[in-house]
Amino acid sequence: MTRVLLAGFGGLGGGQDHQRAMYLPAFQAHPGFTVAGAVGADDLGVPSYPDLATALADDPAELVSVCLPPDQRAKAIVTALRAGRHVLADKPLALTAEEVDAVAAAAAESGTVCMPAHHQRFAPAVRSARAAVAAGRVGLPWNVQADFLVAGGDPCPLGELTNLGLYPIDVVAALVGQPVRRVHARAGGDVTLLLLDHDRGLTSTISVGRISGTADLRPGGLAVHRYRISGSNGVMNVDATKPGATLRTSTGVRSVWTGPDTVALMLTELRAAITGGRPAEVGPADALAAIRVVEAARRSLETGRPVPLSPDSQEGRQ
Repeated sequence: MTRVLLAGFGGLGGGQDHQRAMYLPAFQAHPGFTVAGAVGADDLGVPSYPDLATALADDPAELVSVCLPPDQRAKAIVTALRAGRHVLADKPLALTAEEVDAVAAAAAESGTVCMPAHHQRFAPAVRSARAAVAAGRVGLPWNVQADFLVAGGDPCPLGELTNLGLYPIDVVAALVGQPVRRVHARAGGDVTLLLLDHDRGLTSTISVGRISGTADLRPGGLAVHRYRISGSNGVMNVDATKPGATLRTSTGVRSVWTGPDTVALMLTELRAAITGGRPAEVGPADALAAIRVVEAARRSLETGRPVPLSPDSQEGRQ
C-alpha cells in the first residue's frame, strides 16, 4: 500500500480544486493507495500539517499529491522530489518551460517518479488507438484532427490553453510519438485552433476551448473529446468519451463511464511505476513538450504568425 500526502487544495482560479474533486476520491477508491495526511486541510480525518516542510519531516508517506496554486506548485514539487518522495502533480506541472525543466532535473536527480496528471491519455479509447497506430493499422500517420471542448463552466483566469490545452496536446503526442516543430494558433470566440507541424511531415489540428450553448450537458463536463487519425492505409476515428452511457436526468445530460475512469487508470499506472522502480508512462518530459507548445501558441496569437520550435526545445528529462 502506497501512503499518500495531499499537498494543497488550490488550482487555476475559479474555485478549482482537483485535489478534492478528482484525486482524493480516486485515491480512496484505489486498492493500492491510502491517504495518510494533508497539507492545507483539517477536515479529512487524517493528520493535518501547516506546511509541506513540516509534513515531509513528520510524515513518511511515499507519494505527495501536489495541488497547490500554480505560482507555488513547481517549488513544492521540487521540494518533495528532493526529499525522496514520488509526486503526482496536478496539471499544469508548472506555468513555464523553465519551471518544468527544473522539476525534470529534480526528478532525474532523485530517481523518484514524477507524474503530471495528464490523465486524458489514459482514456480506454485513446490507449486502444495508440496501440493500433503503433501496430500500423492506419499505415504511416500524416494528420491528426482533435477536438477537446468543455461544456460551460467557469472560464480559467489564465486562459483555456493553459487549463485545457495540455490534455489534447499530450494525447496527440502519445498517439503519434512525433515532436512538434512549428505552432500556428488562431482564436475564434471561445475556441482556440492549434495548427501543428511535427517531424516526418505529420500535421495535427487541435481545437480546444470552453463552449456555451450546451445547457443540456453537465457544466464543466466534456462536450467533445475526439481524434481523427489519417494514415497512408486508412483513417481511424476515436471518441474518447466512450465507452460510456448517456444519462438523462431532470438536471441535464451527462456521460457515465462503464468502467474505470481516466484518473483511476492513471493511478494504476502510477502505482505500477512506484512499485516497479521505473519511470511512469507520462513524466516531466511530456509536461515540458506540452508547455512548450502552449507557450509557442501564445506567441503565435500575439504575432499572428507561426512559431518554430527547435529540436532542443522538445527535449526534457524523464
